[in-house]
Amino acid sequence: MDLVAHMLKREGVDTLFCYPTTPVIEAAAQAGIRPVLCRQERVGVDMANGYTRIKDGKPFGAFAMQYGPGAENAFSGIATAFSDSTPLLLLPLGHRREVAQVAPTFRSSRTYASVTKNVEEIVVPEETPNVMRRAISQLKNGRLGPVMVEFPMDLVEHELGEFDLQYRGVRTSRSAGDPSDVDDAAALLLKARCPIVQAGQGIFYADACAELLELAELVGLPVLTTVEGKSAFPENHPLSLGTSGAVLTGHGQRFLADADLVLAIGSSLTRHHLTNRVMPVADKTIIHAVSDPRDLYKGYETDATILGDAKLVLRQLIEAVRERLRGAPARTSPAPAIAAAKQAWLAEWLPRLKSNAKPITPYRAIHEFSKVIAAHEAIVTHDSGSPRDQILPFYEATTPHSYLGWGKSHALGTGLGLTIGAKLAAQDKFCVNFMGDAAFGMTGLDFETAVRVGAPICTVVFNNATMAVETRNMELSHSLYRTRDIGGSYANIARDLGGVGERVDDPGELAAAFERAREQTREGRPVLLEIITSEEREFSHRLNSFAALRAAQAKD
Repeated sequence: MDLVAHMLKREGVDTLFCYPTTPVIEAAAQAGIRPVLCRQERVGVDMANGYTRIKDGKPFGAFAMQYGPGAENAFSGIATAFSDSTPLLLLPLGHRREVAQVAPTFRSSRTYASVTKNVEEIVVPEETPNVMRRAISQLKNGRLGPVMVEFPMDLVEHELGEFDLQYRGVRTSRSAGDPSDVDDAAALLLKARCPIVQAGQGIFYADACAELLELAELVGLPVLTTVEGKSAFPENHPLSLGTSGAVLTGHGQRFLADADLVLAIGSSLTRHHLTNRVMPVADKTIIHAVSDPRDLYKGYETDATILGDAKLVLRQLIEAVRERLRGAPARTSPAPAIAAAKQAWLAEWLPRLKSNAKPITPYRAIHEFSKVIAAHEAIVTHDSGSPRDQILPFYEATTPHSYLGWGKSHALGTGLGLTIGAKLAAQDKFCVNFMGDAAFGMTGLDFETAVRVGAPICTVVFNNATMAVETRNMELSHSLYRTRDIGGSYANIARDLGGVGERVDDPGELAAAFERAREQTREGRPVLLEIITSEEREFSHRLNSFAALRAAQAKD
């Protein structure tokens, strides 16, 4: 374990998220790596996820847990990291080798194969350096994702003798696109009548936000991001269409429907309606630029493909387009049409955004937050269900990494751990997670972790005392047995856990409450705002089911 900690230190890992019992905690501390303990493993993995996605210059995060229950409890967080393609090194203990094969013993190396990029068990202690190098290479190259190395209990204290202290680290390798593929894509892009971009989180991992903005402005391309890609393009920019998922902005809805070409860059084009709007494609040309060949053609007929790193491919596209334009403008700017569609859409929603109703509508809370807190000073995330679909269209993320979007594997409570990790990575930011009362019930006790580890976050709980999103699905059972009702005073719980708790039931007090929360976090105290909200069930251009999705596609 000393060797493992040494290699992590040389790779730039400065924080190990963990939950005992595992000797890697002591080894990490000895090597100068800070152990950060959660209260439950799935939240610890989420913390490592948020930390990794925000921390500049750190190629991957790490989480360690014990064998058996510890490894079992981590599954939800690891599944989320896999769906987010987050590079996490997972270090579970395993049972002793002489019993590891005996049923019903739980083995991480067998169980986690479906939600990791790669998983390997140490069977020969002298091979530890090679196993770790292979794992770290997987974390740095190709499509990213969690990688696991399992350590049997009888090996973790094995003496290797002198090991190589001259570990040089693993380099990241990137590839540009085939020039002929780039040229084909540039020709299609300039020929299109109404092209748009769908940008995914691959833009973040390639550090390609500046290149995306440059191409959009050069060609006059409206940009729609996936949920995981939210904030890769400034949403206050005249060419922004907002975020695509189960919900959509009004201008996003219009331009996605009208588009005759979609350039998907850094996006897997996974047909998953929670994180990117599944497109009707009968009348659309699709250009797909992605780093993983497994993503090509997997969901759509595609007219041009580019396999390569998003940053390098975007630079190639910029140069190819410039060569074809030779200084001439690409097309009339779509910015005025985007602005008009956006204004008309917001006018329809203004009554909710400024509503004085009690209980408070969540849209008023989001609107007040946006007015009080400058987007570039914050890192925001949603939670599953209604908070996600209420926030995504109306909160404008204006700088890269200012929003943590997620959703393919959408366990309630994920946002809390993501935000704790983000705060540890970016202490100067106001880090906020919006969650429902049902989500708080899943992970809320880890608010104490934020207190204990010095991560002054702001958790906003929309408390409507019911599972409103399940209204249609549980109509009879609720009428007979009140199955959707839940309860609790969450501000009181926050105070009992050592933080600051405040209950808000008057919409006129929202702005001041958010300002107080920001000041408390600046003074080092985590804050929970419990906002008493209505059962809001209206959403912007929401597809409520796969049946509705198919109907919408058929109509288009």
